[in-house]
Formats: sequence, C-alpha cells, structure tokens
Amino acid sequence: MSIVIVRQDDKIDIWKQALQKEAPDVPIYGYLEEHPRDAIDMALVWKHPRGSLKPYPNLKCIASSGAGVDFIFEDDTAPTQLPITRVVDPYLASDMSEHVIGVIFAYLKHLNQYKIDQHNRVWRPLAYHRISDFKVGILGLGALGGLLADDLVRFGFRVQGWSRSKKEIDQVESFSGRVDLPRFLSSTEILVCLLPLTEDTKEILDKELFGQLPKGAYVINVARGGHLVDADLMEMLDNDHLSGAALDVFHIEPLPTEHPFWAHPKVHISPHYASVSDTDSVVPQILENHQRLLAGRPLKNRVSITTGY
Repeated sequence: MSIVIVRQDDKIDIWKQALQKEAPDVPIYGYLEEHPRDAIDMALVWKHPRGSLKPYPNLKCIASSGAGVDFIFEDDTAPTQLPITRVVDPYLASDMSEHVIGVIFAYLKHLNQYKIDQHNRVWRPLAYHRISDFKVGILGLGALGGLLADDLVRFGFRVQGWSRSKKEIDQVESFSGRVDLPRFLSSTEILVCLLPLTEDTKEILDKELFGQLPKGAYVINVARGGHLVDADLMEMLDNDHLSGAALDVFHIEPLPTEHPFWAHPKVHISPHYASVSDTDSVVPQILENHQRLLAGRPLKNRVSITTGY
C-alpha cells in the first residue's frame, strides 16, 4: 500500500525524500507524477487543490502535514467521511510561542515603529512599555495556545485564555464559551488568535469583537486568515480603537501586492512563517499512523468531524 503527497507548494520532493529515508519499503509518490492511484491508501496533504483527492478509489485516510485541517473541510469534493489526522509537533508549538513572544516584545519596545522612523530618517524616542503594563489574552488554549500561555507566564506577563471548554493552566485565568467571551475581551490588552478555523470561529475577528477590547489594544493573528475580517481591522485601526496588528496569516497567500495591509503603518506582516512543520519531527508520526492504518489500529491525532479539529 502507498502514500501520495498532495500540496501546491515546492515542498513535495522534500517530504517525499524524508518519508523514503525513514520507510524505504513504503511506496511514496507526489500527486503530479505517474503513480498507481488504486494502490494509494493514505494522502498526505497541505492546502491541496480542490478535487485532487477524488481519483483515489481505495483511499483510507487523509493526513494533514501540519496542525491545521480547515483546508480539507473547505474542499467539498474531499472524502471527509474518512479518518482525518493532523500533526501534533512540539516544535510547532515552541516555534509559534517564540514568534508571538518576539512580536509582543517588539510592540512593547516600539521596534516596528523605530524601523519605520529609520526609513523616514526620523529621530523620535518613545516611552516604552514593561511586561507588567499589559494583560495578554489568548484565543485558543490548545497545544499551541497552552504552551504560549506557559511561556508568557514565565516571562512575567499576566495571561488569560478563552477556548471552547475551560482549561487548567497554572497562573492563567481560563474563560470558555460565548457567554464568557465579552468578559475575556474587556480585560485583554494584547489579543493573540490561535484558534482552529471552523464554522464557529470563521471571521471571529470582526468589528464587534474588536469593539469589546479596551481602546488601544493590539491584535496578533497567527492562526488562519479566515479568522479575520480585513476591512473591520482596517476600520478599527484607522479610528484608533486598536493601536496596531501583527499578521502572519491571510485569506489569500501570498498576500496580493495591492492589498492595503502592505501600506498601513499599524499593520506588521510576516509571510505565514511563524511556525512550520519540521519533516524530521513529523515524518515518524505520519509513518506510524500509516502502519496503524494497515493494521486496523486506532490512528493518533485523529480529527473530530464534529468540531473540525
């Protein structure tokens, strides 16, 4: 039985080589090369083209090569009745935490503004902030959000989190459900979105939510572009309700050159690279699940069809 890699970037060969190195006896194919489609039982995917999973009559599992799976459910031709798995990678969580903490410190010390001032040859010292000045609120306390919360606490930040169900994290106040969301937002001065993208969380970062944050709050989105209503963010930045935003994810990637985010002085962009799946860390769990699939054993990191993560 075989694995096919289906993705739209230039990393098919990288993943193929990594899988073959660990499992030389397992046939591995890129979806664009000639291969026996009826022999494929697992598809390893990342933002695959719509309809690209249809040609596999004996497919038994769809495996995301990252933590996200929203793109699978967005493909209405994908056989989502099959088991779907995602990656749970400690490096993904730690890399994400390091990125977000770096963004927060850049905000506290005005490093982004100083870069703009440097470009404009402006010498303008600004009163900087301290860790104790802000409460950080994390939307989503899963594997990524939970580690970020722990790390922020170790730095001395006041931290709270909101999720579908309450979490127990030392020194982190936990909120849950829509009824708790307004209270969580009202005391969040730096908001970090690390939610999974589902029908319930799509476009959750909108004008209504931003309006419940304290005036001057800062927004960081490192989850999915689909969480954000771009126009609402621009409006809340322009009317000074929000002091700025750091965005790593977008509705269309790469971000189109004509998008107003590029030129907005309060928007700071990174190219969806806050946290990237490491093949050395991820490949063993992909191959273990392939062995489990062949043996009829339960799969690890299986996605709930009901919740979408």
